[in-house]
Amino acid sequence: MKILVLNSGSSSVKYKFIDLTDDSDTTLAEGGVEKIGLPGGFLKYKRADGSKATVELGLIDHNAAVKAILNILTDPAEGCIRSYSEIDAVGHRVVHGGEKFSESVIIDDAVKAKIRECYDIAPLHNPANMTGIEAITALMPDVPQVGVFDTAFHQTMPAKAYMYALPYRFYTEDGVRRYGFHGTSHRYVSQRVCEFLGVDITGQRIITCHIGNGASMAAIAGGKCIDTSMGLTPVEGLMMGTRSGDVDPGALTFLMNKHHLTADELQKIINKDGGVLGVSGVSNDMREIEAAIAEGNERARLALDMYELRITKYIGAYAAEMNGADIIVFTGGVGENQAGLRADVCSTLGFMGVEIDKEVNAVTRGTETVISTAASPVKVVVIPTDEELTIARDTKALVEAAR
Repeated sequence: MKILVLNSGSSSVKYKFIDLTDDSDTTLAEGGVEKIGLPGGFLKYKRADGSKATVELGLIDHNAAVKAILNILTDPAEGCIRSYSEIDAVGHRVVHGGEKFSESVIIDDAVKAKIRECYDIAPLHNPANMTGIEAITALMPDVPQVGVFDTAFHQTMPAKAYMYALPYRFYTEDGVRRYGFHGTSHRYVSQRVCEFLGVDITGQRIITCHIGNGASMAAIAGGKCIDTSMGLTPVEGLMMGTRSGDVDPGALTFLMNKHHLTADELQKIINKDGGVLGVSGVSNDMREIEAAIAEGNERARLALDMYELRITKYIGAYAAEMNGADIIVFTGGVGENQAGLRADVCSTLGFMGVEIDKEVNAVTRGTETVISTAASPVKVVVIPTDEELTIARDTKALVEAAR
């Protein structure tokens, strides 16, 4: 089955086109459209031979962006299929499903209505995700579509983990609770690491660390998420590239009152101006932070120390919550590629018996690798995430079941 996976943002649409059979998968094409509705819009894509190309486009909306993606897929010279009819189904990343979706679903009018009901708690993400869904509906009305929700995997959390200590009416009336994000990634790497190690997931206590510009962690017991670091929104939890992560709410109301900030101004501070960028004053890119540290920049050093400490604290908390841990997984752009960060974090976990192979860790970049020693009772593993493959697999399973 040939499946187009779309991840639609406010001004971008990323895609991957996957040929999925029962026992194998092949990525036929991938790329994305950026700066939709803005000057300088362009489509970038990878050719079959691995080379990359960019096409400048004047794209006024997401319909035009999806049309551009379909055109490049069917282009006689650059494409990999002859016509739209070779696309068997489309899988969409949808950021927020609230309590409405605990698993992936085939998209129909009722599902669209429920996605729209989540607009108020995900105003930046769900409307953008819906644009991709509606674009496919307009351009390919007969192709089945599936929604895969970032929040769905975390719906197994117990109330004691997802509730906030606020007046209960804010939960019942407004849905204010921890939902968590990156669920598709946490699901994929927790399942994949058990396949990689040859162990049964139902007997494992796993801590997954999705560490990148956006970062979150999850405690997974027996294959089910029991806690996660992100909350009602993706701001809670770990320190991130530009997001603040955990902050005393009293500090935020203090700043609002002192500086007469509006809610939108505060949102910008905690989402766009905070995190590694806000503390370092250098960048939200960890590679640039490491370069600044090498040049003696103390604020960059402080930012990295804070970033790593937050990861360590959540690992400790989740190990306590699960009465131990069997596997720690690093994934995401930073988790997969920054050996120094992994070494620093693991150096503080000796109380759990964690011991990494420094030589193996130092050369591991974006490959499935056990970086702990044979003596370590906790396996520490790098597993590159593949959210698109998970979306494609869910899409294939649902479409086949509906036939």
